[in-house]
Amino acid sequence: MIDTLLIYISITVIIGILSILLFRNKRFHYISASLLSLSSFITLIYSLYHYSSINHFDILSKPFSWSFPFGEFTVGLDALSLFFMIPLLILVVACSLYGAQYFKDHHPGILHWFNYAMLIAGMAMVLCARNGILFIVAWEIMSFASFLLVITDSEKESVRRAGWIYFITAHIGTAFLLVTFLMLAAPVHSFEFSAFANGHYSSFQSNLIFIFALIAFGMKAGFIPFHIWLPLAHPAAPSHVSAIMSGIMIKMGIYGILRSILFVGSYQAWWGMLFIIMGSISGILGVLFAIGQHDIKRLLAYHSVENIGIIVSGIGVGILGVVYHYPVVAVLGFAGALLHVVNHSLFKALLFLGAGAVIRQTGTGRIDALGGLIKKMPWTAYLFLIAAVAISGLPFLNGFISEMFIYAGAVTGTVNSSGTLFSAMNALVVISFAAIGGLAVACFTKVFGIVFLGTGRNKTLDSIKEVPGFMRSGMIFLGIFIVFIGMCSFAIVPFLTSPVTQLTGNDTTAIMEPILLISKNLTILLCISLGIILLVIIVRFLLLKRHAVYNAETWGCGYTKPDSSMQYTASSFAEPITDTFKTVLDMHKDEKFSNKILPDGKWSFKSHVNDWILNNIGISLIKYADKFLALFRWIQCGKVGVYVLYMVVTLLALIIWMFVTWK
Repeated sequence: MIDTLLIYISITVIIGILSILLFRNKRFHYISASLLSLSSFITLIYSLYHYSSINHFDILSKPFSWSFPFGEFTVGLDALSLFFMIPLLILVVACSLYGAQYFKDHHPGILHWFNYAMLIAGMAMVLCARNGILFIVAWEIMSFASFLLVITDSEKESVRRAGWIYFITAHIGTAFLLVTFLMLAAPVHSFEFSAFANGHYSSFQSNLIFIFALIAFGMKAGFIPFHIWLPLAHPAAPSHVSAIMSGIMIKMGIYGILRSILFVGSYQAWWGMLFIIMGSISGILGVLFAIGQHDIKRLLAYHSVENIGIIVSGIGVGILGVVYHYPVVAVLGFAGALLHVVNHSLFKALLFLGAGAVIRQTGTGRIDALGGLIKKMPWTAYLFLIAAVAISGLPFLNGFISEMFIYAGAVTGTVNSSGTLFSAMNALVVISFAAIGGLAVACFTKVFGIVFLGTGRNKTLDSIKEVPGFMRSGMIFLGIFIVFIGMCSFAIVPFLTSPVTQLTGNDTTAIMEPILLISKNLTILLCISLGIILLVIIVRFLLLKRHAVYNAETWGCGYTKPDSSMQYTASSFAEPITDTFKTVLDMHKDEKFSNKILPDGKWSFKSHVNDWILNNIGISLIKYADKFLALFRWIQCGKVGVYVLYMVVTLLALIIWMFVTWK
């Protein structure tokens, strides 16, 4: 399996290089995208077929000799890394197909698909790396390639600003990552993951490594307060890139956190409590920030913050279950968190692809400028609706299953625990999830209702058509997985057993068996419920078939003809919610009223919610970092001769190292 995945990574790199050589013609969009999609699909089938060959703590690894300091070029897979590889491959299939026809009016440049391929290869190598230095190199490839993709439309000042903020935060995270690996390597005198796993770290060392790893990987995962790059970079990037970044790249941060806590041995109770507190804050603030947004992609970006909060809360529940010796709580927490990694990858990618389809066809992502698109773009509308229902955690779709697992673990911990603090933390998860779920439903009711329902808010929407076939096929591919996991969760539970066993440190097969049985019964219940709903629809259709049905305008409160201006706007829909939570939101209102009794066109109401963490804390920290780094700007003097000297010195250092180690 290792050889096959290495071949896939090599193919990805080769496709990227060929993109540079052949991209003189825009028609090669289709060739590059199709090859990436096809190779990903084949590797996905192979990985799913052989998933059962990796059991619990088994690691399939392969070392290669390399002339580079600090160990071998070691790659490998275990249950955890292969589990994260599956959503990566699924998203590459969908987003590559979609991206082939995404660019409508302008060519992205010959480097676009090369950078796209490097991003995929970097993420795959992050999951395969079994050496700290190799991991950092792969991490940098992933970060730099994603930065170049974010600034695809670099002629826009806002895109350049978003790109540089992402670049700075990514490399602050890399600095903490380097320190994390140095602390892991120091006691064992090796950068090999196998040495980390066998290392005996003191309680102080474990806690220090945990803190640095949390900051390093939290910068990529994007939970509060490390989310400052996320609401800027996702709207700036092309939509298929946003889908990849939000769907799976930020999950590399979650993977890194899980990998790090496995290295340092025994879990600490305060780790789980911190995860739950940070996850709850991220989930609630993320969805509140989202409700107040008027740009559809920026709104979706904040929902990534929300869902990463859900995943982090699930990890916290799992850790507390292990520490307090409640195996059922531990299994449900970790299982729900891992499953939500996959589920969020699917529905968030589909939401970004749907938003991109709207932006491509209408030329705008401003919610208040849209309306009535379900009549013009039915495929996009219904697929977007599927993803919106899934992200809201409602039954029949995948988001419901993973959140239900975490709910069940938290409720079990709340009710059956003898420890007050343990019960309180689990109760916090239950309360925060209830709030997050309700707010998410309100937010996506707003988005879908304003964008796709009602009537168009300007005449240009009358000529809108559905997106091309490649884009639709990518969205349909994701939609199938969302429905399948939601309705047939029993087929997914076996994939969770090995990584959950790895995270809990004990064989969880006995606990997963009743969870599998519950999943089967849940599938039966959902099928019965769906059958009843379909029966009601059929009966209603047959009853109405006997009567004449007339269509008429909705009563407009005395107005003879309803106008698009009478519809809800993003501001007016969200205003009751944002007013309720105004103490934690930086909300700004722009209200204009006239003295006349009846509206005369001069009445208006607009509101906007600012991210006070980003504006007041994040940007300030970036400015201080910029001033500090300016002290080292003399290194980049702009003279080619000096840069050649740097290369010569580096080469001499490597030669000296080689001779020293050879002796």
